[in-house]
Amino acid sequence: MSSMFVTLGSWNWLILGLLLMALETLAPGVFLFWLGLAALLVGLLSFAVDLSWQMQLLLFAVFSAAAVPLWRRMAQRGKGVSPSPFLNKRADALVGRVFTLEKPIVDGSGTVRVDDTIWRVTGPDTAAGSKVKVVRADGAMLTVAAA
Repeated sequence: MSSMFVTLGSWNWLILGLLLMALETLAPGVFLFWLGLAALLVGLLSFAVDLSWQMQLLLFAVFSAAAVPLWRRMAQRGKGVSPSPFLNKRADALVGRVFTLEKPIVDGSGTVRVDDTIWRVTGPDTAAGSKVKVVRADGAMLTVAAA
């Protein structure tokens, strides 16, 4: 085992770095990418400076440990306000809007037309043509109240 550490060289670190980055594609989570980047940095640094194997392992540990806060900072930066907050929640975008009932609400069930789509609604019995306001969205069912 000791002989393996003694033979650590620039190419070994570069290969390890590329291997870790390739493994990231099999198990995505962005964790192995940063370890691979740390290994690549050690490999590039050991090309420029002749480092002992102990120093190479220490640098790999330091670069790996420094990569975690860097990764968290970059992940937090990407969590900004979405330009399309209702992209996958279309029904939630309808809450608060007023529509005209297409079919009356009878026994708690009716429909409204929203653009080119017909939505099922639930609420108090109301005649067709009445204005209703969407108060809640639950999946594909809208809960309405008289507007």
